[in-house]
Amino acid sequence: LQLVQSGGGLVQAGGSLRLSCVASGFTLEHYAIAWFRQGPGTEREGVSCISTSDDSTIYADSVKGRFTISRDNAKNAVYLQMNSLEPVDTAVYYCAAVAYYGSHCRDVLAYDYWGQGTRVTVSS
Repeated sequence: LQLVQSGGGLVQAGGSLRLSCVASGFTLEHYAIAWFRQGPGTEREGVSCISTSDDSTIYADSVKGRFTISRDNAKNAVYLQMNSLEPVDTAVYYCAAVAYYGSHCRDVLAYDYWGQGTRVTVSS
C-alpha cells in the first residue's frame, strides 16, 4: 500500500504547478486525503484536505483562493492544483491518506499513508 507523488519542480512566482498523488494497493475513494508541506526551517503544515462523503474541501488561509484539491476516483488519484505561486510556497509537499467516511476532513487527527514527498521551489 503506497502513495506515489509526482509533479512539483521549479517555477517562477506567479506560475502554476499541479501535484499528483496516486494510490497503489487501495482505493482512494474511501480515504480522506490531505496535502501537507514543510518549508526550509519550518514545521510541517496542513495545506488542504478533501473528505469522502461529499468531497468537501478545506484550505489553509495561506493558500485559499490559489490552491485547489480534487480527486479522480477513476484514476485513483488526488491532485493539488497550485496557482499564483509565491516564494513562501517553496516546500516539500506530501500527500497523506486515512480511511474515513464523512465530510469533515479537518477533524482527522492522523494519517496512515504518506507519499514520498515532492519538492516545489518558487523563485522570485
